[in-house]
Amino acid sequence: MKVLGFPCNQFGAQEPGTNEEIMAFAQSKYDVNFPMFAKIEVNGDGAAPLYQWLKTEQTEEDGTVDIPWNFAKFLVNKNGEVVKRFHPKVTPEEISATLSSLL
Repeated sequence: MKVLGFPCNQFGAQEPGTNEEIMAFAQSKYDVNFPMFAKIEVNGDGAAPLYQWLKTEQTEEDGTVDIPWNFAKFLVNKNGEVVKRFHPKVTPEEISATLSSLL
């Protein structure tokens, strides 16, 4: 299993820094040890192609396509299929508890 991070500044301007500043903050504050990519947009006309695809493969439970807030999570299996979308408030621990049943 791999965790990948994609910073985005579209939610309350929470990621205003450079890619380097964001990584330094994530490592010092949250001990992030997974790959962090360059800052992207996840909603709107400038949404990164990856997020355009993820959002159409798995909508929010209410059918909403757009990401509502930072820390939305997607589970992609080894075959490249998006098998689950998790709301931003779902914790990694909650995902871990359900991971084996989803793959």
